Amino acid sequence: MRRIFQSIRKAIWTLFCLASLALILAFVTALPLLQLITLGYLLAVAGHLASGGLLKDALPNLNAAGVFGAAFLALAIASAPTRLLAHWESVAAVIDPGSPDATRLRMGAIALSAFLTVYLGWAWVRGGRLKHYLWPQPKRFFREAWRPSTWSRFADQVWEFLRDLRIPALFWMGIRGALLTLVWLVPAFVIMGVTRQGDNAADGVLGVLALIALAFVLLYLPMLQTHFAAQNNWRAMFQWRQVRSDFRYAPWSWAGAMLVGLVLMPIPLYLLKIEATPQEITWLPCLVFVAFMLPARIAEGLALRRCRRRRAEAESGDWVPSVWAGRWWFVSRWAVRLVVMPAIVGFYMLVLLGSQFTSWDGVETWVRQHALLVPVPFVGV
Repeated sequence: MRRIFQSIRKAIWTLFCLASLALILAFVTALPLLQLITLGYLLAVAGHLASGGLLKDALPNLNAAGVFGAAFLALAIASAPTRLLAHWESVAAVIDPGSPDATRLRMGAIALSAFLTVYLGWAWVRGGRLKHYLWPQPKRFFREAWRPSTWSRFADQVWEFLRDLRIPALFWMGIRGALLTLVWLVPAFVIMGVTRQGDNAADGVLGVLALIALAFVLLYLPMLQTHFAAQNNWRAMFQWRQVRSDFRYAPWSWAGAMLVGLVLMPIPLYLLKIEATPQEITWLPCLVFVAFMLPARIAEGLALRRCRRRRAEAESGDWVPSVWAGRWWFVSRWAVRLVVMPAIVGFYMLVLLGSQFTSWDGVETWVRQHALLVPVPFVGV
């Protein structure tokens, strides 16, 4: 029974951490420039898996997101009675200005606010977990709260907590990932220029050639991003021959990841790009974008990890396919290469072609692809 209770508690905490992480990333995504942190985070998730990391460790700062979420939730719950008393005080002041009831309500709101501030502060000093909010440990409070060492130690813990988030590293990875991805999206820039200003046959031919080049780029770009994040080196974004050779060892895993990353997850999000939302609630569609694109990055990281594991086994001699397995492997490679992958990329390109007439961004949707860059509906890179 204890193990069952611990498993249920751990599952609830994990779900709460995931929800908190999605909300935090959504708020960050809605902020210009800082939204690159979200792109860096998604790339870091895929790169961790591609480099051989475990799925349970693929989401950095997951527990930290739970701590942040619990703190904001506790703050919202604790502020509710104070706001209610303040509202009653304002009503009493309107009905009977200068009445003693309004004064008592005002003093009660101030006293309650001070008490809850100390209560929440003491819970955060002890770690900010659920048990710290439920039981304040009064004996420990009166023994340690008045000591300056308690609060200096808390300041050190906060600094270490913020340092472990590695926000500058995620921001730097997001900047490099965005810039290097835009280098590969040069054909998309050509298509934008031809669509806006082209009025002759030469522009049409140039647009068709750029469209074919963009389709070829999309065959490898998601995995090149994953490879770049795994190596954490800008040169890795252009090592397409290595990524192409990895494809040979697990073609169906590759195709499945591309299906998730280019079709199943990003295409439904184009419905949210039809009309711009008010600036005040931009984070709401960003929440949907993050919730959809995070599994896509996980799928791409898992696929590249499987490709490289099979490749390492084959090169070391641990995996030697039988005759029928070798034939199936040969058929799979060419079936995915000639049929499955062109169908996936072709369908994505078809939706992308139509989105320039339905999206609020217009032809800029050729560059602002949330499947490859920041998962944001309107304020992208």
